[in-house]
Amino acid sequence: MAGSMARFIIQGQRPLSGTVGMTGNKNAALPMIAACLLTDETVTLRRVPRILDVQVMLELIASLGVTVGGRGETVTLRAAQLRRRRLDPELCRRVRSSILFAGPLAARYGRAVLPPPGGDVIGRRRVDTHVNGFRALGIQTEIGRNYVFRRRQLRGADVLLDEASVTATENLLMAAVLADGVTTLFNAACEPHVQDLGELLNAMGARITGLGTNRLRIEGVARLHGAEHTLGPDYIELGSYFAAAAATGGALTALGALDATTLAVLQRTLTKLGVTWTAAPDRLTLTPRQRLRIRQEPGAELPTIADGAWPAFPSDLMSVAIVLATQASGSVLFFEKLFESRMYFVDRLLDMGAHIVQCDPHRVVVAGPARLHGTPLSSPDLRAGMALIIAALCARGETVVENAQMIDRGYERVDEKLRALGADIIRAE
Repeated sequence: MAGSMARFIIQGQRPLSGTVGMTGNKNAALPMIAACLLTDETVTLRRVPRILDVQVMLELIASLGVTVGGRGETVTLRAAQLRRRRLDPELCRRVRSSILFAGPLAARYGRAVLPPPGGDVIGRRRVDTHVNGFRALGIQTEIGRNYVFRRRQLRGADVLLDEASVTATENLLMAAVLADGVTTLFNAACEPHVQDLGELLNAMGARITGLGTNRLRIEGVARLHGAEHTLGPDYIELGSYFAAAAATGGALTALGALDATTLAVLQRTLTKLGVTWTAAPDRLTLTPRQRLRIRQEPGAELPTIADGAWPAFPSDLMSVAIVLATQASGSVLFFEKLFESRMYFVDRLLDMGAHIVQCDPHRVVVAGPARLHGTPLSSPDLRAGMALIIAALCARGETVVENAQMIDRGYERVDEKLRALGADIIRAE
């Protein structure tokens, strides 16, 4: 896997065409790795993406004493005997998902010590939703230089989440499966990766109902057992490659299938930018040379694309959608509701010649099409980094994207896959 301080060198204006396979969902893989702590038997995960965030999570869990094995996209995990309950500070600084160890460690082992989690700096990410939920279940939290979670009596409870946080929902799910009695989570997140985690836990012997809704009922059990599970597809990666192909005037076939709801969520927004595709049971096909045009909405002066909790458009696709809009005819308002720093990367697009007005930290207006030109750039976070690659693929001349390891955190072999589609992109260390 790529090391640190890498950069991508990209020659633009080459249409992308070809076929890609759907990889496993990054945001499902991370909590599933943590979930193996809930049993002393082997958990086998299939279609695990080989990305930097997954690598760090596997290093973290191995440092606790979990046996990690497998080959390729299959990972085996066995938490038969843990050596420690304290997570490595350096590894925790590299991933936000380290917080997901709190629930299973405290629930099964009684204690967890975590440094503050790292990851992308795209806005304030709260932990009070985790803390309040844990407290209701009988897990007390001390917050200082470290987060210390201590289990007293793990008991079921009715928990109303003050926000539909994905990681808080996942953490509380993993704790509640071993609690005495019944837990009900209200205002729970219902993203596909949350559903996927719930399906793994049920395969391990948990009793969770309501997956796919914002009301989850968990009947606690005394113990969980091993299981095998295949991860669902990464619709964020798929949306990114579709945006890249459409923005460059290319064509793309993605092998695999999305469920009807996920497909509808992507189509509802991307069709506003003029992107269309056909769906078959085993593939999605983006036709070539699409006419990208902002679709006007009845009665609206300016079309709007806003993100939000599922099934709204996912925040992780806002950055690539903004780049796609720079290549479409018309104007559109993007409203980022979840993270106050998500939009800051548009300064790089302005340097490339994009027509963007930043209204405030949460809203930008994009007018297109714009003729982008290459320039030196640096990737500020994972999703903005992929968006900058797409912008570079559209631009005239050469673009250098520094800090490429940020993109490696969530996209598997991105430069190799893009080269296979016709992109002129190389990685330099």
